Amino acid sequence: MQDPTTPLVKDIVLIGGGHTHALVVRMWAMNPLPGVRLTLINPDPVTPYTGMLPGLIAGHYTRAAIMIDLIRLARFAGARVILDRATTIDRTAQTVHLAGRPPLPYDIASIDIGITSDLPELPGFAAHTVSAKPLGPYAAAWEAFVTHAPTAPKLVIIGGGVGGVELALASAHRLRSTGRTPHVTILQSGAEPLPGLSPRARRALMAALTKAGITLILNACAARADATHVTLQDTTLPSDFTLTVAGARPQDWLNTTGLTLKDGFITVGPTLQSSDPAIFAAGDCADLSHAPRPKAGVFAVRAAPVLLHNLRATLTETPLRQFHPQKDYLKLISLGDRRALADKWGLQTGGQWLWRIKDRIDAKFMAKLGVFPAMPQPQPAKPVIPALAEALAEKPLCGGCGAKVGFSRLAESLSALPRPTRADVIAGAGDDAALLRHGADVQVITTDHLRSFTCDPRLMARITAVHALGDIWAMGAQPQAALSQITLPRLSPDLQSRMIAEVLDEAAKVFAAAGADIVGGHTAIGSELTIGFTVTGLSRRPITKSGARPGDAILLTKPLGSGTILAAEMAMAQLSGPLLMGEAVAIAFASMTQSQGEASATLAPHARAMTDVTGFGLLGHLIEVLQTSGCGAILQATQIPFLPGAAELAAAGFASSIAAANRAALVGRVTGQPSPLLYDPQTGGGLLAVVPADLVGFLLTRLRQSDPEAAIIGYISSGPPAIVVT
Repeated sequence: MQDPTTPLVKDIVLIGGGHTHALVVRMWAMNPLPGVRLTLINPDPVTPYTGMLPGLIAGHYTRAAIMIDLIRLARFAGARVILDRATTIDRTAQTVHLAGRPPLPYDIASIDIGITSDLPELPGFAAHTVSAKPLGPYAAAWEAFVTHAPTAPKLVIIGGGVGGVELALASAHRLRSTGRTPHVTILQSGAEPLPGLSPRARRALMAALTKAGITLILNACAARADATHVTLQDTTLPSDFTLTVAGARPQDWLNTTGLTLKDGFITVGPTLQSSDPAIFAAGDCADLSHAPRPKAGVFAVRAAPVLLHNLRATLTETPLRQFHPQKDYLKLISLGDRRALADKWGLQTGGQWLWRIKDRIDAKFMAKLGVFPAMPQPQPAKPVIPALAEALAEKPLCGGCGAKVGFSRLAESLSALPRPTRADVIAGAGDDAALLRHGADVQVITTDHLRSFTCDPRLMARITAVHALGDIWAMGAQPQAALSQITLPRLSPDLQSRMIAEVLDEAAKVFAAAGADIVGGHTAIGSELTIGFTVTGLSRRPITKSGARPGDAILLTKPLGSGTILAAEMAMAQLSGPLLMGEAVAIAFASMTQSQGEASATLAPHARAMTDVTGFGLLGHLIEVLQTSGCGAILQATQIPFLPGAAELAAAGFASSIAAANRAALVGRVTGQPSPLLYDPQTGGGLLAVVPADLVGFLLTRLRQSDPEAAIIGYISSGPPAIVVT
């Protein structure tokens, strides 16, 4: 891991989460280059391991078993992950252009984006076929098809290479195992079946197709794909599921980079550098000009140590190494059932024992990218006094709202504040925001800041801006202006400029969408990135935490669990599946960045009391409403929405730093068996609104247009401020 006291001065950007880059990130974690920030760009938080895809299609593996969790891998390496898709590279400005955010600067870049097997020139392709690559969408489409397939499903696979044959055998096996009788047809455009295999291996694989009842048609070119069939030049084949595995097509955006290409693939030399020395490439998207090889994962894996060395050597100005792949390699071909065929140097053999060997090889590869060694933690100087040892025994401090001071301690400290003496100060500490007289309106003012829990400053800025606006929205006010407070980690002047620009640009977009402007701020240098905003808003009728009445309904606009998910991700936790940890984190990020402006506008005219759910958790913020309103509440546990994966992680004992203090503050005031997630601190949490019960249907219908998981979670009751969870 990087030493946080070392300034970051250079950016290495890895474009694509292919096998080579995944291994580079893992090796980087074991020996990072001081002063260098590593960034990985990939559209999805997880990426499939191609070697196990036929096993997944055949039903031998679960989806989770073949997926590489890039977010978890990046956490291990201290790297930044950006969930987006590259669209081009501006080599003059040295920036990567992305589909969903502004260009990202780089000093050194590497491309490992794989290939696609789509056929855009085939009429009906986009609407009626599935591409084997990229693998993620294919796997999802296949599982959906298997669930609803007819009793005698008909499959057409366009592409008769080894990959197409493997997937045909796997598909037939899976469908037969579900009691169906599949009819599978492979279309091979050439006159020779299975080019690239030895004659003996070709005969063995053809025999496997015959045994499985799979038809291989040679010299067959698809002319059109429709919902129920595939049209050839002279015939039509019925098809319930059409898969394209034809060829290895490069991604189109590479043509816009100005790099030297061969048939659309990036030309690289022995050092894996492209025609631009600052841009490397590896994996299937690269063409090895010095040693042409077929597209195979074995070459991508073996290129990883050379690529890592050369990325480091470029920045340290030391000699680069050369990559010389072997001329032949062991081809282990799945036969659908738990058997495999081996082909190397013209020799061929097969059987169950080869499947077991292949399974062990695949499991070993996945273990590299899923099981990480414990990294040494810095130890305090000795002697250690008992109070320090006790404090250090706690888990690492969370970022976000999980890093807040506990409810009881904060209330005790705030009680010492003098009451406001100015006539224009309507209310000070105690509600979501202070209230000031402002002509005919009331000005709402609040401040919030967050310690970073992600290495992506732009994402952190968006989350923090949404979070800071939460108090304004909770008061039913219209956001007006914001002041920024940014503490940067130690960076070079160039990276300081990059990070400040990212933070302010992204935050300005959030505030502008809410109707507010950033009007200034303050910056400082510290040990870690911390972002904060002081925000003002205007309202004619600010909504406070008081005003709830017995019989009112309690609405919640966002699911709970972000604090638990972030704490578990920091602890390198894993989920049992089918959701991976990185996917749970990505969903949590999406929830945290969801604006509550529309929800506030919907609720403000009707809410009797409202607050946002942040650091003190659902129960902590609800008890504040009850204390100021002089009543109790009944919550319906089954109606409270949770983020995917949060309940499993909470059951495993993961919790934010402040969760224990949140629970302790409510001892004696909560009855029933509340989920630990009801005490979970939320970053960018939803609104908790108390509304007249007769308006629930109307309000939920409108809320779910912007917040689909908005729910009625309970009712206000008479009695002392206490919460019953049923």
